[in-house]
Amino acid sequence: METSAPPNAAPPPAPEPAQPRRKLPDFQQSVRLKYVKLGYHYLISHGMYLLLSPLMALVAVQLSTVSPRDLVDLWEQLRFNLLSVVACSTLLVFLSTVYFLTRPRPVYLLDFACYKPEPERKCTRETFMHCSKLTGSFTDENLEFQRKILERSGLGEDTYLPPAVLRVPPNPCMDEARKEARAVMFGAIDQLLEKTGVKPKDIGVLVVNCSLFNPTPSLSAMVVNHYKLRGNIVSYNLGGMGCSAGLLSIDLAKDLLQVHPNSYALVISMENITLNWYFGNNRSMLVSNCLFRMGGAAILLSNKRSDRRRSKYELVHTVRTHKGADDKCFGCVTQEEDEVGKIGVSLSKDLMAVAGDALKTNITTLGPLVLPLSEQLLFLATLIAKKVLKMKIKPYIPDFKLAFDHFCIHAGGRAVLDELEKNLELTDWHMEPSRMTLYRFGNTSSSSLWYELAYTEAKGRIRKRDRIWQIAFGSGFKCNSAVWKALRTVNPAKEKNPWMDEIDNFPVDVPKISRVGNA
Repeated sequence: METSAPPNAAPPPAPEPAQPRRKLPDFQQSVRLKYVKLGYHYLISHGMYLLLSPLMALVAVQLSTVSPRDLVDLWEQLRFNLLSVVACSTLLVFLSTVYFLTRPRPVYLLDFACYKPEPERKCTRETFMHCSKLTGSFTDENLEFQRKILERSGLGEDTYLPPAVLRVPPNPCMDEARKEARAVMFGAIDQLLEKTGVKPKDIGVLVVNCSLFNPTPSLSAMVVNHYKLRGNIVSYNLGGMGCSAGLLSIDLAKDLLQVHPNSYALVISMENITLNWYFGNNRSMLVSNCLFRMGGAAILLSNKRSDRRRSKYELVHTVRTHKGADDKCFGCVTQEEDEVGKIGVSLSKDLMAVAGDALKTNITTLGPLVLPLSEQLLFLATLIAKKVLKMKIKPYIPDFKLAFDHFCIHAGGRAVLDELEKNLELTDWHMEPSRMTLYRFGNTSSSSLWYELAYTEAKGRIRKRDRIWQIAFGSGFKCNSAVWKALRTVNPAKEKNPWMDEIDNFPVDVPKISRVGNA
């Protein structure tokens, strides 16, 4: 039974406020670990200079004690050992000659150009849905499926499609496909030749890649015929190699420039939409309709040392990874007929997993070539702890931001970019060229890397000695990388590329889901 306190009783004293416990400082919060890591990186990277400094000081002290008389004595000794001097000199000349004759020729990128279609070719997302509905080829359910893909794709309202696809009814035929190919290739090449001042007759190597359109005569033959290139030109036409074929073409051109001295190599990367639009109802094939758009790029390479001063970039590394021996990798992107005989490109649900595996293999090869010693030591220590000492720790992911200043990641789709941003721990700034290219031009296949580099140039971000990493994925399954070093600072005021007249409008915010109006 409760009892109440007397009315005149004093209230109990208020409890004293608890004294806050003194804790040790939370060093993980107070110390910016990224700066600690950066300091470690600089310490290891410049460790050789720190170790050599005392040695150089000792050598300098020793040389300071040498008198003119010591030099005279040394000369007298050499005079009486003429045979040894001649032998050493001959060996030195021989080794120098071997080095200069066997060292690989440098490959310079003079300039590149990206094709920007006429404004009449623009296709808003609502226009896309409207034209898709008017074809009468798609069920209501699959029209809704395409709408959802578009809303989550990361594409904007100003991408481009060829007229044969937008026409109602559509008119995909060989003649229209050739018209598209001519417009893209010649548009990019004309701009490139104007920018570089190189004459068509000076081009000794030609490489054209287009995965899904391979007419006879070939696309490379069309270029030779249009520009009246010389009769002994080394010409290649790559087909069926997917979105990574652009870097394959660069690698092929690099190898050809090693055996053809004083040559220019013209590389053209494009994809043809006209004959590869899918008019069926297989959803794995409809995704391509929603992502792929019109575009292409032309790149001019040189192995002339005299071109170094006027070139933009030097090719440092190319790394190719092919996972085609694995059946799952081989079949994840396939051109085939659907149930009713309509041809399209089927994308497997395993695509993201396959791409991740290919990327892992590629960067394992690329890492030792580009990563600073500090990152390689951390990776090795983690590997030893995990494999040898059997410690349960997470594998160390090297920080590629210490090796590269700019990233050009194939704009294949929003999901691919999201996954790479997460796995490589990149920032929004690093991903901006890829995301804005996907938004503005869509997936232009193998040429998307060059639209991304053009964006970086238009923003005025390229500085002398900057390193650029281009990475692309393609059917087969392939993952390819190219590393470039900037030879000069690129002044955007002097540039002519598809971004220049609208670069101040970017970057833009791209929501995860952007609704499309009713078709």
